[in-house]
Amino acid sequence: MDVQQEDTLSPEEMEKVLGSFDIPACPARIMQVMTEAQRDEPDMRKLTGVISSDVGMAAMTLKLANSALFRGNRAIGTVSQAIGRLGMRNIVCVAAAAALKSSLSDLPGVLMERFWTRASTLAMGAGLVAGHLYGISREMAFTFALFHDAAIPVMMRRFKSYPAMFEAVLAQGWPLAQMEMQRFQCDHAIVGALLARTWGLPDLLARAIRHHHDYQLYKLPEPVIPHEAVSLIAVTQVAEHLASARLGAGNVEVNPLFSKALRHLGLDEQDLQDIQEEWEDLLPAAG
Repeated sequence: MDVQQEDTLSPEEMEKVLGSFDIPACPARIMQVMTEAQRDEPDMRKLTGVISSDVGMAAMTLKLANSALFRGNRAIGTVSQAIGRLGMRNIVCVAAAAALKSSLSDLPGVLMERFWTRASTLAMGAGLVAGHLYGISREMAFTFALFHDAAIPVMMRRFKSYPAMFEAVLAQGWPLAQMEMQRFQCDHAIVGALLARTWGLPDLLARAIRHHHDYQLYKLPEPVIPHEAVSLIAVTQVAEHLASARLGAGNVEVNPLFSKALRHLGLDEQDLQDIQEEWEDLLPAAG
């Protein structure tokens, strides 16, 4: 696809997406959580109350807070404790993920379970990679990796042939975004950026989602995409490479930008081995 020289969707892209897709609306309760979490001084009691009143969101919040990436010296059992451990950035992502799960509940369970297993595994890996680097938020890396492919289920709902195409992409190592553009005249990066903006996710995440399949990513200037967003993408691309050992090569995209991601982050083979070993140590505890 052509290199996008703007930091937002072009009018043509917007018209194409809006005319073709039923972008899921963010449920009012979850929008309330995201709005509150992004205030300068969030009301913790209000936030805890809203999350606790939604079974799916509360369960996801507790599960993430007790995961291998975020767990402390002890397990926690309350939403308020989970919010304190995760921080506001991750609460926003948890709310968005819960909303996506809810809005796409009509898709086959096996597809969604596989999608979320893949997303959560990549998020765990991205957090670990970021933890080995200076100046990249582990929490933000986790958040981006969890949500960067969130539009894939949206495209599964829109196009009946999408699941089969997606399986073929993973099995054959084809470039996903190119295949989407060829078959559907749109890709999940464009849809995902629109979804992120519609739901009020941080602008940094929306920009990173928009460009995470751009072949010219590492040459794009700062006005197009902030350096921090490029680093989040690079961390996730490294996590995708490492995740193939855990998920199997047929469940992870072959990323042609992997070597560029390593150079951008300053990682070498020994670094990758160290991260892989740490990941394998954590995974059994992650449940």
